[in-house]
Amino acid sequence: MDLAIEVIKVVVVLFGVLNLAGLLTWVERKQSAVMQDRIGANRASILGIRAFGLFHPLADAAKLILKEDFIPEGGNKVLHTLAPFASLFFALLAFAAIPFGNILILDGKEINLQIANLNVGILYIFAMMSMGVYGVVLAGWSSNNKYSLLGGLRASSQMISYEITMGVSIMGIIMVYNSLDLQEIVRRQGELLWGFIPKWGVITQPLACLLFMTAIIAETKRIPFDLPEGESEIIGYFTEYSGMKFGMFFMTDFVETVLAAALMTTLFFGGWQIPYVHGNSLTIVILQVLAFTLKVIFFCWFFMLIRWTLPRFRYDQLMRLGWKMMLPLSLANIFVTGLVILLWN
Repeated sequence: MDLAIEVIKVVVVLFGVLNLAGLLTWVERKQSAVMQDRIGANRASILGIRAFGLFHPLADAAKLILKEDFIPEGGNKVLHTLAPFASLFFALLAFAAIPFGNILILDGKEINLQIANLNVGILYIFAMMSMGVYGVVLAGWSSNNKYSLLGGLRASSQMISYEITMGVSIMGIIMVYNSLDLQEIVRRQGELLWGFIPKWGVITQPLACLLFMTAIIAETKRIPFDLPEGESEIIGYFTEYSGMKFGMFFMTDFVETVLAAALMTTLFFGGWQIPYVHGNSLTIVILQVLAFTLKVIFFCWFFMLIRWTLPRFRYDQLMRLGWKMMLPLSLANIFVTGLVILLWN
C-alpha cells in the first residue's frame, strides 16, 4: 500500500511537470505574440480544429522524433548521447523534495503530499540543480565544435556565479524559519505576523526574494541570461544536436522554468498555504494543492514576461551583476537578517 502511494505521487508529479513544461512551449509563442501584437502559432490542426495553436507542441514532438539523430565527426558518441539525458534527469529529480500539499488523511492514514520528505530538502534541490549543468558542459565538449564548447564554458561559469548568490540569498529564509525541510518551511509560512500578516518569505525576506528570483532565472539559462545559448552569437552548447536529443535540451529549459516557479512559490510565497485557511480535511487539502498549482502557473507566466521584455546581457554585464552586485547584497542580507532576529528575540 505504501509503495503504491509513493508510485502514485511520482506519477502525478511527473505528469504535471512534463505536461506544464510542454504547454509552456505554446505559452511562450502565444504570450510573445500577444506582447508583439501578432497572432502567433495557430496552423497545426487536427480534423480542422486548431484550438488556438495548442496542437503545435504535438507537432513539434512529432517533428523531433522523426528527424535524423546526428553525431558530429570527431565527437564523443557516448557523452554526446548521455548529455541531454543528464540535463533532463537531474532537473526532474529536483521535484522530489518540493511539497505540493499538506498532510492528507484518508481512512486514518497520513499521506504527505511530497515525494521525498527530506530534512535537508533545500540542499538536495541545490545538488540536483548543480548536477544538471554537467549535461550542458558535456554536450559542449563532446560535440567537437568550438562554438558548442564556448557555450558549455559559459554555462559552467554562469552556474558558479549565480548559484553562490542563490545559496547565500536563501540563508535568510533558513535563519527565519530555522529549517532546511521545505515542508516545514511552508508550514511556518502559515503563521501570522502581528496577528494578521501571513509570514510568507516575501514578507520576511523581500531582498532575498528579489535576489533569488534573479539567480534562479540565470540558472534556467533563458533571456536575459541565455549566454550559454546566445542564438545570435554562438548558437550554443546544442549546436551539433538534432532530433529528440535536441528536444530533451529544449524540454529541460521549460522543466527548469517550472522548477524555478515551484521554488519561488515554496520559499517565498507560502507554497500550498492559503492565508487564514488551516486544516487537513480533503476539501482544504485539494484547495491547497490548487493554490500551489496556480502560484506555480503565475510564476511561469511571469518568467515568460521577463523573457520577452528584457534584452540579453553582455557577458561582462552578466559577471559584474553576479559578483559585484548580487553577491555583496546577499551577504549584507544575512547580516541584516541576523541583526533583526537578535533584536526581535
